[in-house]
Amino acid sequence: MNVQTAPPLFGPGSRTLRRGTFSLRIQRRSLIMTLVLLAAALMVGWWNLISGSAMLGASDALAALLGTADEGTSRVILEWRAPRVVFTLLGGAALALAGAVFQSQTRNPLGSPDIIGFSAGAYTGALLVAVLGFSGVWATPFGAILGGTATGAVVYLLAWKRGVSGLRIILVGIGVSIFLGSLNTYLVTTLRLEAAMAVATWGAGSVNDITWSHVLPLLGIGAVALPVMLANARNMQLMEMGDDAASGLGIQLERTRLIQFFCGIVLVALVTAAAGPIAFIALVAPQLALRLAGAAAGSSHTGQLIPSAAMGALLLTLSDTIARTPLIPVSLPVGVITLILGGAYLVWLLMSIGQTARKGI
Repeated sequence: MNVQTAPPLFGPGSRTLRRGTFSLRIQRRSLIMTLVLLAAALMVGWWNLISGSAMLGASDALAALLGTADEGTSRVILEWRAPRVVFTLLGGAALALAGAVFQSQTRNPLGSPDIIGFSAGAYTGALLVAVLGFSGVWATPFGAILGGTATGAVVYLLAWKRGVSGLRIILVGIGVSIFLGSLNTYLVTTLRLEAAMAVATWGAGSVNDITWSHVLPLLGIGAVALPVMLANARNMQLMEMGDDAASGLGIQLERTRLIQFFCGIVLVALVTAAAGPIAFIALVAPQLALRLAGAAAGSSHTGQLIPSAAMGALLLTLSDTIARTPLIPVSLPVGVITLILGGAYLVWLLMSIGQTARKGI
């Protein structure tokens, strides 16, 4: 493998690794922040693994992981808590990856799947599966993926006018999201009371009932989607300079958009199928990663896929910790916490955009 001459990896600047047509630029600041975020996410996840109503400590968790704990301890750690911890880490990373891709495509910080309707579409697909009476490990994920993909296709086609623009995608997506929100409310009213109550909790974004059957589809499909997204990240980064410039460099615009579009929708749909629509992780995580891990060096959204994933894992795991804290009388759905935190961030973001617009006048 040929490595370009560059400053040391942990010194100032960056290093570019090349092999054939593949190249990877590693920025010192981005790498360090990614490692810090991953370490923080794992620490919070470990805390969630050993904390709870059952009085178990770190030694009990280690014994369960090593297979030397008693049956009761192993059940609590391996069957109840571990799937939830792993899912919050993977689910947060998946939402953040999707958010980074969509924000890059729209070239707008508001281009998040939960704002432009893809999360609502995945929720609609999962609800339709429940209404039609289908069940099984893969039934709900399949319905969510189908619903999210169909929503993405509708938004893409409605936003098409000799090509697509980020602003049109956002505006069309908001309209589609409002329509699907009304449809989802109607679908909930058609369910039996018990099913409707369960769906209402799930619809708030809850990881309380996560099992390994929810984690495995996300892990398997995510292992395929991530390399595809990384392989197309460089093209997406060039497309952020504008379609004309990217086309002049030989980038196949619509092919790249559709590939990243589909991968992002699938990731959002898998998380939604398991835990319901968890809002604002996809919006907030890429923006925070962009600021912390190298915005000063001119990084783009797609250049921050891995830092965004680390930030998303930390945010969702931390939100779950807050939702389970003894300071709150009841255990809240994690989506309530992300709504509170993300809503505050959205207000700040809109105010910042407004101030920037006024300065430009």
